[in-house]
Amino acid sequence: MGDRVKVSDPEKLALLYERFRDVCLVEKEVWKEIFMPRDVSQGPVRTNIQDRYEVEVDDPAIEDTLDVNIPRGSAALGAAIQEYREHISFFRRT
Repeated sequence: MGDRVKVSDPEKLALLYERFRDVCLVEKEVWKEIFMPRDVSQGPVRTNIQDRYEVEVDDPAIEDTLDVNIPRGSAALGAAIQEYREHISFFRRT
């Protein structure tokens, strides 16, 4: 089993929060794992290879709040994610 690396890069976090919102809207539940296309700086890109990120929400009440906002749509869920982003962490598997 691989090690976990907490994501702290602001640009990557912005993409992960957006991906988290989109995945929650499609699946209608707060997800614990999301996938993002792998960053490749050079050479051909294999689109079937993705990085796996574990999602941790450190407070069950906040997770419940996020869950309640899912049926309200993208804007409401996005606002809730932004409000509580300090409680949502992403860990990339290495």
